[in-house]
Amino acid sequence: MESLLQGSFPRTPSPLSTGERIRRGHTFRKAELPNLSSLLSYGLQVRGSSSVDIFNKYSAEYHHNQPQRRPRLYLRSSRTFLVNAYLLPPLESQPGANYKTNSPWNSIKNAADTFYQFSRPHTVIGTVFSIISVSLLAVEKMSNLNPLFFTKLLQAVIAALLMNTYVVGLNQLTDIDIDKVNKPYLPLASGEYSVGTGVMIVTSSLIMSFWLGWVVGSWPLFVALFVHFVLGTAYSINLPLLRWKRSPVAAAMCILIVRALSNPTAYFLNMQIHVYERPVVFPRSLILATAVMTFFSIVIALFKDIPDIDGDKIFGIQSFTVRMGQKRVFWICISLLEMAYVVAILVGSISPCLWNKVITVLGHAVLATALWARAKSLDLKSKAAITSFYMFIWKVTY
Repeated sequence: MESLLQGSFPRTPSPLSTGERIRRGHTFRKAELPNLSSLLSYGLQVRGSSSVDIFNKYSAEYHHNQPQRRPRLYLRSSRTFLVNAYLLPPLESQPGANYKTNSPWNSIKNAADTFYQFSRPHTVIGTVFSIISVSLLAVEKMSNLNPLFFTKLLQAVIAALLMNTYVVGLNQLTDIDIDKVNKPYLPLASGEYSVGTGVMIVTSSLIMSFWLGWVVGSWPLFVALFVHFVLGTAYSINLPLLRWKRSPVAAAMCILIVRALSNPTAYFLNMQIHVYERPVVFPRSLILATAVMTFFSIVIALFKDIPDIDGDKIFGIQSFTVRMGQKRVFWICISLLEMAYVVAILVGSISPCLWNKVITVLGHAVLATALWARAKSLDLKSKAAITSFYMFIWKVTY
């Protein structure tokens, strides 16, 4: 990126770098200035009517440190002009440098990174781990971990990720203006993706998800996809009686049903019925997983709006954070998470299996302690810190 000089200076060659006279038929005044690269490294942005006065301070400082270098510059003093000087770019971005920005590999890498951000990676990771964990609950013996299990697991994960891409993509399409305030780094808000590109990705993801669910032939899998589609659409799309995200209770219910009820139950039954051809059962492990996920889903539904309070206020989204304040919602979330860990510890302590008891109790005790310690040190005035803590919650959840 080249430095920009706007005003009376000709573009090529630059008098700032050559010391040549600027000839425009007016009176000139001579000033002793450093070379352009030294000046630009200061990152100055100057607007004024007296160029010599503008640069005097810098010139004196520079000459004190390097008196042997005194290139001359003639500036016109009878006219106001603008000089914008920006930080010099890295050497590799200079003309003639070996800087392969447009190489095929970089293009592929940038495209993959943009899509990765569009798919909201924390939801991708949460979906994958959730499906794997509840699917393993259907495994009764090591022989159940056969090629059929892994094939069906992969099919379920791919179908769920496609539906997840549809849901998060639709939310971004309907929240472009809000995201320009809350999440300006997202592809649609930043302009990396056009609206047409977003619509194409969302539509194709929805079609492929339902197609794969239909081809697999598992009714629990298809039900999970359909529930996710209905609630994800109702959550985001701006139609009469929809866009439930405007209501904090309806928004929380959407997330709760999908993450805590529909997904764990349906993906467990996908293995139990479709893969192993067993009767419908709801083991205690599934009930415990559903109970714990209920706590975490409520927390996610509440906490996700804490860093987004500014944009939600501007666009009239009456989230719990907007109504109750960041600090109060934050500590409600922490309390619910700690309650979930206490429940998990109590249930684990009565397990008849010793190793299961030890792992469950110690594991959740460590997570509860780490959560509390990090919560106490969090700066609620820092949006970056709150967002980082939100990602931390997703990690400890799954």
